[in-house]
Amino acid sequence: MADPSSYRPQPGQIPDSPGVYKFRDEHRRVIYVGKAKSLRQRLASYFQDVAGLHPRTATMVTTAASVEWTVVSTEVEALQLEYSWIKEFDPRFNVKYRDDKSYPSLAVTMNEEYPRVQVMRGPKKKGVRYFGPYGHAWAIRETVDLMLRVFPVRTCSAGVFKRSAQIGRPCLLGYIGKCSAPCVGRVTPDEHRELAEDFCDFMAGRTGTYLSRLEKEMHEAAEEMEYEKAARLRDDIGALRRAMEKNAVVLADATDADLIAVAEDELEAAVQIFHVRGGRVRGQRGWVTDKVEAVDTAGLVEHALQQLYGEEKGEAVPKEVLVPALPEDTPVLSQWLADRRGSQVSLRIPQRGDKKALMETVHRNALQSLALHKTKRASDLTTRSRALEEIAEALELDSAPLRIECFDISHLQGDDVVASMVVFEDGLARKSEYRRFQIKSFEGQDDVRSMHEVVSRRFRRYLQEKLKTGEWEAEEGEGAVPEDDGRPKRFAYPPQLVVVDGGQPQVAAAKRALEELGVDDVAVCGLAKRLEEVWLPGEDDPVVLPRTSEGLYLLQRVRDEAHRFAIQYQRNKRGKRLTSGPLDEVPGLGESRKQALVKHFGSVKKLRQATIDQICEVPGIGRKTAETVAAALAGAVPAGPAVNTATGEIIEDETPAPRVGAPPSGSREPSSERGTEQ
Repeated sequence: MADPSSYRPQPGQIPDSPGVYKFRDEHRRVIYVGKAKSLRQRLASYFQDVAGLHPRTATMVTTAASVEWTVVSTEVEALQLEYSWIKEFDPRFNVKYRDDKSYPSLAVTMNEEYPRVQVMRGPKKKGVRYFGPYGHAWAIRETVDLMLRVFPVRTCSAGVFKRSAQIGRPCLLGYIGKCSAPCVGRVTPDEHRELAEDFCDFMAGRTGTYLSRLEKEMHEAAEEMEYEKAARLRDDIGALRRAMEKNAVVLADATDADLIAVAEDELEAAVQIFHVRGGRVRGQRGWVTDKVEAVDTAGLVEHALQQLYGEEKGEAVPKEVLVPALPEDTPVLSQWLADRRGSQVSLRIPQRGDKKALMETVHRNALQSLALHKTKRASDLTTRSRALEEIAEALELDSAPLRIECFDISHLQGDDVVASMVVFEDGLARKSEYRRFQIKSFEGQDDVRSMHEVVSRRFRRYLQEKLKTGEWEAEEGEGAVPEDDGRPKRFAYPPQLVVVDGGQPQVAAAKRALEELGVDDVAVCGLAKRLEEVWLPGEDDPVVLPRTSEGLYLLQRVRDEAHRFAIQYQRNKRGKRLTSGPLDEVPGLGESRKQALVKHFGSVKKLRQATIDQICEVPGIGRKTAETVAAALAGAVPAGPAVNTATGEIIEDETPAPRVGAPPSGSREPSSERGTEQ
């Protein structure tokens, strides 16, 4: 525990101007980011008597080992820089809201030639119009089903759309009138885009125009005795009214506003947001967070505003934001929101009327969300704590293993040998820490040797990170260590327990790897699949945990996750190898230019016969690249001709190769949930 006076800046060293500051710990990791109107006044408040500080603030300043700051010209710039640094460094003492679920939104892909209406989750994409988020996906689908009568916009996937265009026949929705069938040319791209824009306008709250227009057309059709058309328009109006009834009017005058409410106790806080568009509740979402810093309701509101609008622009930021308490820097936040919207944004507390009543409803939702979160967390926490305690007791560990890493080897008859490392912290999977390895030191099938290599490489990287932070003495001649930038490191944190998928041989290999590196404070065990026995290094008999043990269940989950992750990587690697061609060996030739070459010449065989000048005719291919491609194809051994086994004819290779470098059908690209240690 550090003494704050040991790293306190000298008097007069801190500027009296707006800025953002970072506290770092002894390993140079950023642990807290804050902003201030006056850096001098704000930082001075941290270096008073520790006994007079808030307990959380005292914990932060005694954990820190240094402080640094960046001066900016305005408070709005400080707000933006603070948000960027919190996202970049993920400081442990900053309040960070995380969605308690992945909320679905109704999305219209206006960035496509034929816009598509669909349910989307996850980060927002450029050129896509979003409405929501909604509490349930079925609520979106019911609304869309009603609106497709009036706005028959495409809802099918790219594959279904392409297939219908090829066979010249629309899907079922096209036959029943819930799709305008642009796939078969019933409407032009411009007409279909106009339908999509009308759909977006209606969802954005501009409903009166369409209802009035449809009612006028219905009356005109009735006067002209076109009763079937009038009946169809009547049904369309009814469908739109039913869709509108699903979102009752809560605010008059077609108000666009977001209402934010906070429920909190000493340890945690829950935030609920209602998105009101056109006077109707169009979406709802919620966050729960630990109060790891000394922050009041106004501070929680400020963090929520940063989280909610930090990546938004334009109409995604409403004209009005209603909050339970105004942050300290309300004018600065209002200006920041206005900059993101492009026009004035009102940030205020509702005092009376419908808005205050609706805010009370949002607050009740926040209270319920916090109570439900505490109930779930108490149950989960109890189970996970019992599992970790049972593991510690069974393996005779000094303390519960809060970080567990599990390794598994995967291959297919000795080919494409890979390994996985998964991480569980406090009994929960931490996918951002997952890693995968390619076996480099040998070829063939040897799980024991592979396990030794992988564990050695992982902990060698750990020792290198300790060397960078000064926790481990550098040997003479190793040279200078680059300065740490404070970002979370890939192998910086050691586990308390290493689990390997296997029995005695694999456990012995992992233990030997640790001993060779001088790592003696990490426990090792293995979990054998056959009888779910737990093996310890140097023991002739396994440790048998009861079948109902929470500890055994946790070890099984860790092992199964490592197995899944290893198999997924091995299949992807094998798929790429099986579909690789001679163009994959050309250095500096990306996927786009490979496809352009094959498309231009029709096949790899014709490309091999082309001259350098002919290759240069392909857009994006220069002479140097053309020479490299020609040399690579000249050195590659062409495959033998295909033979029709029924007739004995030789089949000429004239078909294009559309999957150069692509994974085989049914395989998936590796997920972004982990990194690769080559």
